[in-house]
Order: sequence, then structure tokens, then C-alpha cells
Amino acid sequence: MVSPATAWAHGIGGSAADKTVWEFIPLGIEHMLLGWDHLLFIAGIVLLAGEWRRAAKLISVFVAGHSTTLIIATLAGWQVNATAVDVVIALSLVFVGVVGWFGPRDRWRLFGAGVLIFGLIHGVGLSTRLQDLGLPEEGLLARVIAFNVGVEIGQLLGILVMLLIGKAVTRLAAASNARRPAYAALAVTGLIAASVLSVLAVTAPEEDRGTALGACTVAARTETFPNAADAGHPEKDFYETTEATPSDDFGHVLGDGFVIVQYQPSLPAVELDQLRAYVISPEGTRIVGGPAPDQKQPVRALTAFETLTCESFDLAALRQFSDNWFNDPRSQ
Repeated sequence: MVSPATAWAHGIGGSAADKTVWEFIPLGIEHMLLGWDHLLFIAGIVLLAGEWRRAAKLISVFVAGHSTTLIIATLAGWQVNATAVDVVIALSLVFVGVVGWFGPRDRWRLFGAGVLIFGLIHGVGLSTRLQDLGLPEEGLLARVIAFNVGVEIGQLLGILVMLLIGKAVTRLAAASNARRPAYAALAVTGLIAASVLSVLAVTAPEEDRGTALGACTVAARTETFPNAADAGHPEKDFYETTEATPSDDFGHVLGDGFVIVQYQPSLPAVELDQLRAYVISPEGTRIVGGPAPDQKQPVRALTAFETLTCESFDLAALRQFSDNWFNDPRSQ
């Protein structure tokens, strides 16, 4: 619970720009099986409900909540602070633990409203992380639905495992004796995770704002590229100022571990010549470049995970950024 990799339970890595609709199902399953906070929340609901019919209703409310906001937020392009959402989901464990400790006192509708609210919040956070992978515009709805189906499959698998664990525990201790320690454990776990996430969010802002690299900064990639079904590798490595950048093809190779370089068409001729020479040279293998008329910065480069933003032309920084990426196992 206190390690960064574990505390961030719902991080999704890599790129989804070139994934088919069916490949989004295992992506959703993976997300759910690694989401310990979500699974513990579901476990708390099942434990608190006490009987299957009520548990099924409450879980259905949670599913309806996060499915609704996942689909709507992704289609509308809404994005929020995913870390803040992770903190809220961690606090949902505290919510279930406290309600379980003191007893719901037959206020199931009020508890169900709380479950729905947490579901809605979770869906928006999940949508933000999903959009960070670079989703194609074509077939977006089908991909989001497939991802959500994977999430629900993962959730069902998690519930089955919980049942097996629950049977083993009740053989060792009476259910009435095990409930209160379980509720306390949920609340404490949620408090620890929320605290760790909050501290990490405060102590690591510099990396989020960007790490300096020459005249440029490196930050997590937030840009997305379209990726049509018929997209492939660009016909050439470098596109001139008067040519249109093939965004679909660039989005495709981004998922293949390429570096994408975007430049202002007004870039001075000397700098443009240097950039072109670098991209088309043997050193620039797996690098593609093209003009970006609406771009404010002279040069920007992107990988599946990071963005290099240069306020002034700095070929050395671009070269170092690319070398760092190609030395990263994830680029393979």
C-alpha cells in the first residue's frame, strides 16, 4: 500500500492507438485485476450487503455509475486529475469500512447513493487514463464499450476469487467475528493509500510540470493522435512545410515505438535543414517528422509515454530525448 507503483492502482501503460476493438477487452480485464482498490471496494460491498440479492443490486449501481461516465467522458474528451480520483477511490474504502463498522441501520438507499457517486467518479478517472493512451477517432465508441466489457469481466473474476477466500476465512473464524476486523482493515487501508497518494502528488509536481532537457522540457504525454483502421507507416520519414502531416499514420507508428517530431512551418531554413537531416539520417531510424501549423512551440517530439517541448530549437535535446527513448525497453 505504501509503494508508489502499488498505490496507483489504476495506471494503464503503453499505447492503444493501434489496438483493435477486441484488444480493448483484455486491456479492461488487466486494468481491473490490477485495481486492488476497486476490488476491495467491491469486497466491502459484498460483505456489508450480507446477502446476494442486495449485493447484486449495489454492485449493479456501481457498474452503472462508472460505465456511464467512462463512455460519456471518453466520447466528450473530458479529462480530470487521475491521481485525485485515485485518492477518492481509496477513500471509498474508508466509507465502506466506517459504514460496516457502525452498521448501515437499514439505510440502504443512502448507502446505494454513495456507491453510485463513487462509481461516477471512478468512471471519469478511468476515462482520463484511457484517453492518455491515444485513442483512435474511428470506432471509438466500440473500443470504449469493449474496454468496459473487459472491466466487468475482470470484476466478475475478482468476485469469484473473493468468494473462495471468504469460504476459507469463515472456516477458520465465525463470520460474525471476522466482519468487524475486515471493516477496520478496509478503513485503515483506504486511509493509508489516500495519504500516500496525496503525499506523492505533492512531492512529485516537478516531474508532472516537466523535466528540463537543454532548452526543452520533458513531461508525460497528453496529446492524442487519430488512428484510422487503414492507417500504417508513413510513406516517408520527413514531410516538408508545404505538405500535410499524415496524422493517422503518425498515430499508428507512435504505438510501434517511434518518435514523432512536429515543427512549426515557419521554422528558419537553417534549423529546418538540420532537423530534416537528423530525421532522415541513419541515426533517425524510427523517427518521423512533419509540420504542425497550429503548434506554438518551434519543435515538439512525442513517444508513447512522454512529450519533449522546445521553446527554442535545440537539436541536441531532441537527439538526447530520442536516444533515451530507444534505450528504454518499452520502445521495443
